[in-house]
Amino acid sequence: MMEKCFILGSNSFSGASFASHALTQGLAVFGVSRSPEPADVFLPYKWQPHKRFQFDRLDLNHDLDRIMERIAEFRPDFVINFAAQSMVAESWEHPEHWYQTNVVANVRLHDRLRHLDFIRKYVHISTPEVYGSCMGNVTEEFPFNPSTPYAASRAACDMHLMTFFRNHRFPVVFTRAANVYGPGQSLYRIIPRTILFIRLGRKLQLQGGGRSVRSFIHIRDVADATLRIAREAQPGEVFHLSTNIRVSIRELVEMICSKMGAKFRDVVEMSDDRPGKDAAYLLDSGKARVALGWSDTMSLEQGVEETIRWVDNHIDVLKTQPMQYIHKP
Repeated sequence: MMEKCFILGSNSFSGASFASHALTQGLAVFGVSRSPEPADVFLPYKWQPHKRFQFDRLDLNHDLDRIMERIAEFRPDFVINFAAQSMVAESWEHPEHWYQTNVVANVRLHDRLRHLDFIRKYVHISTPEVYGSCMGNVTEEFPFNPSTPYAASRAACDMHLMTFFRNHRFPVVFTRAANVYGPGQSLYRIIPRTILFIRLGRKLQLQGGGRSVRSFIHIRDVADATLRIAREAQPGEVFHLSTNIRVSIRELVEMICSKMGAKFRDVVEMSDDRPGKDAAYLLDSGKARVALGWSDTMSLEQGVEETIRWVDNHIDVLKTQPMQYIHKP
């Protein structure tokens, strides 16, 4: 029988990209998000013909009963949760919004899901922000040390889910990925933002001079791993998804400038770092590579070139879209 997955947060970059991957792998997909579907340029699952995707606009904070009705009707094998208040800096301004969505609304959801016996796996898309600023390679056993309201809210939900796993045998598994990127990403993220600003001749604000070190991983590699985890991982497991390549934000922007024939000094303006910004969270992804036979396949250079082509092919649409994060309580 055809496998089915139910995606919470299907309009997000990661959710829409995972939906696209699941469809290519033959699954039927039902997606929900609190916002209407954005322009097709941000929805990879619309870049291919398919007849196995359904969407309903539902808000985890306000429409839990209707979400549960859709799940009961669809009877998915997997529930994949990308839904979260996900911006770090903005979480300082209205921290209660982050705790409401990332903790309270999720706890209510999980307490309903745990009674459904047809769900094989619940995949909770977490974040390495829960570890705070770290040195060296961080494994899945690293202690939590969140440094922002966003990170604290995500850590709280992860700990809550482990209590459900231990006491109710709730079939949860966790993913924590490095910085994802690729075609379709929101324009306030560093890679598409840099590309678009170069094309439009606008100045890019580089927080803290771009000293922060990150690992960037292409979204299709993350989607591949996420489906493997849904199908194969044991409940209670955590998996890091990352490449072994580390780059400072400044080096990343310099690389993009070089590929686009732009001069770094003409593109950027230096600005102060945001409060609580982690200097690094560099993940050890060896567990996923050994246990799942997974590996990343897209180099950063290839992925950046692909994202440049995406921007260039859709620039007439992209230049009309919001380039700043818009907060929704």
